[in-house]
Amino acid sequence: MARAKANGIEIEYETFGNRADPAMLLIMGLGAQLTLWPRSFCEGLAANGFFVVRYDNRDCGLSTDFGAWGPANIPEALRDAMSGRKVSAPYLMSDMAADGTGLLDTLGIDRAHIVGGSMGGMIAQTIAGLAPQRTRSLVSIFSTSGRPGLPLGKPEALAMLTALPAGPAREQLIAHGMKVRAAIGSPGYPASEEALRALVALNIDRRWYPEGAGRQYLAIIASDNRVELLKTVRAPTLVLHGEDDPLLPVECGRDVARLVPGARIDTYPGWGHDMPDALVPTLVERIATFCEQAKA
Repeated sequence: MARAKANGIEIEYETFGNRADPAMLLIMGLGAQLTLWPRSFCEGLAANGFFVVRYDNRDCGLSTDFGAWGPANIPEALRDAMSGRKVSAPYLMSDMAADGTGLLDTLGIDRAHIVGGSMGGMIAQTIAGLAPQRTRSLVSIFSTSGRPGLPLGKPEALAMLTALPAGPAREQLIAHGMKVRAAIGSPGYPASEEALRALVALNIDRRWYPEGAGRQYLAIIASDNRVELLKTVRAPTLVLHGEDDPLLPVECGRDVARLVPGARIDTYPGWGHDMPDALVPTLVERIATFCEQAKA
């Protein structure tokens, strides 16, 4: 892995494949480190002729954190948003989008296929809308436009976003993380307990930093929804969404596809809000084929 200065911060990133190939920027979701993009997914895309870049968003993993700003007060932010008051936040979705294009600048990449999952999909949508000259194509994965009135996720899955571990010990953090992953995971592609534990432990050992996820959530609340912005996107767009997503129901993905002119959408039964190993080959093939066509 490597570290780059971009958009006034430091960003931890990793690349796969040949620099001479078309670039593909992978952007992960709320509190999710770059390691949540499975290595097999990244290597599969690279094997299909793409220079793949995955990175830690600000306030996550090994990229610059905003701890000096202080912890987020999510209930207060939600009350302010519902009453029409300005939400206080250290940064917005547009700043996180500028991190992505800033990283491309640092790497000497003019244009890339922009692929985002969940909150990363929101960031990818923002890049496609605000920086069309940097966007070869857009792939929005289990994400949303943020349109008011879209269906909400299952209460038990939503509750896990703010749930706390039983304590600070490593085993307590791992147990908590496994509960979170199980709550949002794919019923049609269940992970073994061993695989789930390994994934959770990897990310906890790399950096356990839930405070940053709170500020990222503030950024979502403080930013405008992307309904009007998505109508302006002209890059070829593919929406991928699980029909059994307990966090952002499939209607959220369908809304994104309706808003972007000419967008295509594929939905998958049994897929939740994760990147299950068994589904990776299917996703790699679909994304690679789509982006190859968009490149042509």
